[in-house]
Amino acid sequence: MREAMASAEVGDDVFGDDPTVIALERHVAGLFGHEAALFAPSGTMANQVALQLAVPPGGELLAGADAHVVTYEMGAAAAIGGISTRTWPSVGAALDPEQIAAMIRPPGYPSVATAAIAVEQTHNLGGGGVIGLDTLRRLRATADTAEITLHCDGARIWHAHIADDVPLATYGALFDTLSVCLSKGLGAPVGSLVVGSAERIARARLIRRRLGGAMRQVGILAAAGRHALDHHIERLAEDHARARRLAQALAPLDVVDAATVRTNLVLLDLTKATLDAPALAAAAAKQGVLIAAMLPRTARLVTHLDVDDDGINRAIKVLSGLLS
Repeated sequence: MREAMASAEVGDDVFGDDPTVIALERHVAGLFGHEAALFAPSGTMANQVALQLAVPPGGELLAGADAHVVTYEMGAAAAIGGISTRTWPSVGAALDPEQIAAMIRPPGYPSVATAAIAVEQTHNLGGGGVIGLDTLRRLRATADTAEITLHCDGARIWHAHIADDVPLATYGALFDTLSVCLSKGLGAPVGSLVVGSAERIARARLIRRRLGGAMRQVGILAAAGRHALDHHIERLAEDHARARRLAQALAPLDVVDAATVRTNLVLLDLTKATLDAPALAAAAAKQGVLIAAMLPRTARLVTHLDVDDDGINRAIKVLSGLLS
């Protein structure tokens, strides 16, 4: 990947003429069966660009209460896009399209009209849960009936693709826009893309510029992303297997239901544990195992291409010792 970055042919992406960026955007658009894509420096920016495409200032977005666009993007939808957000009770990847359909508000005074629905695939705070294809098809029908936009925060859609063996183009056909991340599991240092129609992506380019996301010789980053896509998607199955092994080893400590772990995220429920999440993370770090404290009593373990079987063994030993 470093070699690909060092040898990348570059131009000036502000003017749309960086050949490596152009090639990456065309490749990713093709993977999802869409007309175009746009490189962005972060998943948050990619999501916010997509939401501004779909929801006018003062319009409404529906999302899960624990969705990344609601919990981890610093209120950008409201602060920058003027977007009003209403949420359904979060149950991770277990969505109820009928419940969401009942929440949609049509245009007309005095209600705020619903302009878009956003879902997360896979679901971060849902422990890497995968939204099933049938559920997504029902949600697509709901959006079509209401004539509103359906957006996918697909930061980890590669993991869903591997876990459920669903073609990326099948996912792409269900959404008007997607944001996809090159660093989540794929190992690129930085970068996400917004995927959609040519008309939407032309507008997205202007919004990205307004948000400060236009960059110059960004082909060095695009080259890393293309290498990741060419070499690191199929190997995600290894991360999934290691995550399951990690969960199975920690399940007897009553901190995780191993049966729910299907991708590369293991959420530890520390409600009954002696240590809370920050204390566990600090104690594990002292022994060379890095985990994330997501909530006071929720810790997140992520398997990825830098964690091999020996690393999993070490994590099991350290965390088991601390939790028992």
